Amino acid sequence: MPRPRVQSFFDDQTSTYSHVLHQEGDRTCAVIDAVLNYDPKSGRTATDSADEIIDFVRREGLAVQWILETHAHADHLSAAAHLKARLGGRIAIGEHIRTVQAVFKDIFNLKDGFIPDGRQFDHLFRDGETFQIGPMRATALHVPGHTPADLAYRIEGLGVFVGDTLFMPDVGTARCDFPGGDAHALYRSIQRILGMEEDTALYLCHDYPPETRSRQCVSTVAQQRRHNIHVHDGVGEDEFVAMRTARDKTLDMPVLILPAIQFNIRGGEPPPPEDNGVHYLKIPMNRL
Repeated sequence: MPRPRVQSFFDDQTSTYSHVLHQEGDRTCAVIDAVLNYDPKSGRTATDSADEIIDFVRREGLAVQWILETHAHADHLSAAAHLKARLGGRIAIGEHIRTVQAVFKDIFNLKDGFIPDGRQFDHLFRDGETFQIGPMRATALHVPGHTPADLAYRIEGLGVFVGDTLFMPDVGTARCDFPGGDAHALYRSIQRILGMEEDTALYLCHDYPPETRSRQCVSTVAQQRRHNIHVHDGVGEDEFVAMRTARDKTLDMPVLILPAIQFNIRGGEPPPPEDNGVHYLKIPMNRL
């Protein structure tokens, strides 16, 4: 019987995992959370990480159907537009991206040139919406908390791609102090995921391993319920929220949050060029 396959790619600069998934014997694939490289010192972008994915897709003879985003990332720029230009496919994210877009339209003072209605993406998923990746059945799950728009993607016979909602058990959970974040919502989203079958595979978007182990990108519901340092069985919502709120107060903003959000609310495109043909990013002072 054909089995689903996952090939994962790690970007060292941002500690991000991207995933390509397809079923054996079928060419159709999806790409989840691809990274566009960015040098904050020079303002230059590069496509090294995304090109690894492109090379793999072409080498394997795959055809991209979906370019999926779990949320508008604050720690890396999305390579969705770059992948679509070279491989085709539809860029998709959760429908609550509109909320995130509206928040950051105000923060970046984007005026009328940016419409926060999700039109920058090819498809906006509703909670519980099912779709196909070739012969594989997939379901979009709204798991807010880290941001209002986070999605997880459940793929039958494979597992759940959880984005930033959960990390490896010895790392914990996502922060909730970005605009629109909510620790109560994150706790409930995590419980939705951890209420699945114990052997459900959970594919992660990041890993920040301690020196005692190598990096990893997959865990299970059982491992998270027993060992997650923030939200293992027995940790209640109030305890989690108190921990998460205190911890978030100690964290710096991600290095790439300001450039990343300006790309990621646009589906991986930069702001439009100005009259000299140059794309400019804005730095709002004293807003975050």
